[in-house]
Amino acid sequence: MKYLIACLYSLLFLICNDTAHCQNILISNQNNPCEPSIMLDPKNPNNLVAGSLLNHVHRSFDGGETWSSSILSSTFGVWGDPVIDVDTSGNFYYFHLSNPPSGSWIDRIVCQKSIDSGMTWNNGVGIGLVVPKEQDKQWSIVNRENNHIYLTWTQFDEYGSDDPADSSIIRFSKSTDGGESWSEPIRISAQAGDCIDEDNTVEGAVPAIGPNGEIYVAWAGPNGIVFNKSLDEGDTWLQEEIPVNPMPTGWDYEIPGIQRANGLPITKCDLSGGSHNGTIYVNWSDQRNGSGDTDIWLAKSIDGGETWSEALRVNDDTAGSHQFFTWMDVDQITGNLYFIFYDRRNYTDNRTDVYMAISVDGGNSFINRLISDSPFVPNAGVFFGDYTHIVAHNNMVRPIWTRLNAGQLSIWTDISPIDEIITGENEILKMESSSFFQYPNPAKEISYVSFKLRGKSTVSLELTDMNGISVIKLKDKEALDYGKYIVPIDLEELNLKTGTYNCILTINNQVKTLRTVIIN
Repeated sequence: MKYLIACLYSLLFLICNDTAHCQNILISNQNNPCEPSIMLDPKNPNNLVAGSLLNHVHRSFDGGETWSSSILSSTFGVWGDPVIDVDTSGNFYYFHLSNPPSGSWIDRIVCQKSIDSGMTWNNGVGIGLVVPKEQDKQWSIVNRENNHIYLTWTQFDEYGSDDPADSSIIRFSKSTDGGESWSEPIRISAQAGDCIDEDNTVEGAVPAIGPNGEIYVAWAGPNGIVFNKSLDEGDTWLQEEIPVNPMPTGWDYEIPGIQRANGLPITKCDLSGGSHNGTIYVNWSDQRNGSGDTDIWLAKSIDGGETWSEALRVNDDTAGSHQFFTWMDVDQITGNLYFIFYDRRNYTDNRTDVYMAISVDGGNSFINRLISDSPFVPNAGVFFGDYTHIVAHNNMVRPIWTRLNAGQLSIWTDISPIDEIITGENEILKMESSSFFQYPNPAKEISYVSFKLRGKSTVSLELTDMNGISVIKLKDKEALDYGKYIVPIDLEELNLKTGTYNCILTINNQVKTLRTVIIN
């Protein structure tokens, strides 16, 4: 493992204190949308589909700049908890709860499919019907090696019941034919929960795919956050869950101005093929530091979920404010982690911003960036939903969130280039011809060099030792246009000895130097 500490050397700079230059896009404010989910097609990233409560579907064909919306319908009924997914053929799936006219409220999970990027949808297939039990809080994942779809959710004997005889369990089902049919659901949780829909209820089962087709899933309940896995496409599971984190104070907590709040976990796995390939991540929030100090956390496993790291704090503010409703994704091309959450670090009242956190070193360190154009004030009298969402692919990142203004709910995304979010327009180092720095600080295994050109330029970028001997030429008199550039340096691959090195950027014969310390 190599740690990099980069400091600016022989540079004149000016700190710009302007507000972050985000590109927030309104998706919809019709019919009070909330609880959004978003997905892009990795083969055509400009095609995005989003869902929002209660029965809304939203489409963009230009990377999120413009959107159209419609109402989703099904004979099973459409009753919220929208979850959007996509397969390798570009078919989108919309999972939601049911409310059929001839059945019972949330008596099954429904999967509807679109073969035209969300323009039209089939009637759907019902999953998990067990009269009179209720099915809730489903999440999905597509195995991109075979297009099999895996679904996990909570079954209640009777939702909201405080009868000790009633319990909640986690169930699993899969489809091997593009969502047309589903396997008989099986129970995968050894420890049941209650049905109150509070700390001791088992919820938050978000499945992930491992590098060899493993199915991973964590959830919260009476034993904190626990983990289970299947090595045979869901046919068999561990007989006992593996503890991830005790989740002190539980997953159900109070946030001022929010009707109900939760810190339910999200499970993801790195399939990028990079240095953190196979690492499993679980992201959640809790109030272990006090009811006035909600924090975002991450735990990770590098051995298939057998053991887990201590909780890593994702938000980097000082103690005493609320960060809540987190979601995360892994960019399966770069291996970078992206988090979205609501944040009150800048205020002492209920004003709320939206932040993104980024990790480029496998969850060892985090960059926090404000991404909302302005704060909003939620109202506990207006149901705000239970989650945010985010999707990332090949440095294209699209978060989605809810905000409230003048009693009107709306859902938003941001289409800023990720390099602008990472560098932070409110913290960028301005120079006459370019910005030039390395990050993160500190970093592990890989370093990134960032610079900005004000016009067409001839650029060289080189790493040398202190004697001026070249270690690697990253760019050699390349003709580059206006814009920002991010260049990775794989420190592990270079296998450099501990010492001091110079990173030298030459732009139109003007030389700038960063001093870099590498520690084995």
